Amino acid sequence: MDPIAPGGAAADLLPVALKILVAGGFGVGKTTLVGAVSEIRPLRTEEVLSEAGRPVDRTAGVEAKSTTTVAMDFGRIDIRGDLAVYLFGTPGQDRFWFVWDELAVGALGAVVLADTRRLDECFPSVDYFERRGIPFVVAVNCFEGAGTYPLQQVRTALDLDPGIPLVQCDARSRESAKEVLVAVVQLALNASERRALQGRS
Repeated sequence: MDPIAPGGAAADLLPVALKILVAGGFGVGKTTLVGAVSEIRPLRTEEVLSEAGRPVDRTAGVEAKSTTTVAMDFGRIDIRGDLAVYLFGTPGQDRFWFVWDELAVGALGAVVLADTRRLDECFPSVDYFERRGIPFVVAVNCFEGAGTYPLQQVRTALDLDPGIPLVQCDARSRESAKEVLVAVVQLALNASERRALQGRS
C-alpha cells in the first residue's frame, strides 16, 4: 500500500509503536504522569536523595521530595488498537542528564512538564528538544497551591514558538495525562507525515 496515496490515513505513515519522552525539571511530575496513564505496571528507577548529592541537586521549591529518578520511568498505553505509545520519563536532576541522549534515540515526540512556580526548570528540556528537532508539547502541571496563569502568559514567559502546543494538565489524572499524550501523538503524526511528503518531493 502506498502510504501517501490519495485518501490514505495519516496513521499509515507511522510505525505501530511510538516512543515518547516525558521530560522536565526535578519534581515536576514526570513519574506521576507516566504512572497515571500507563496500562502496564510502570518501571521506575527512583532512589532516595542522598547527602552526597545535596550540594549539586536543585531541590528549591520541592524540598519535601525525598526520591529522584536516576535512569528513567517506563510505561505503555494503547492510544488505539493499532498504535501503542511507549513512555520514557527522563531524570530531572542535572547530574543524570547524560542519560537523555540514550533515551532520545528513536523518540518521535516529547512532553515537557512545567511547574508555574519554577518555570525556569523546564528551559533545558525545551532547548534540548528544539536542538534535536523532536516535536514536543509543553504541559503545565497544575499543582495545589500554585498560581494559575493564562496559557498565553506562560507561553510568553517561556518564549515558546507559536507552533509549539501549550496545554494544562493534572499529572495525577489518567484522563488529563492521556489528553496530553494524544496531543503529542497528533504532533508526531503531523511531523512524520511532513517528513514523508518531503522525502518524496
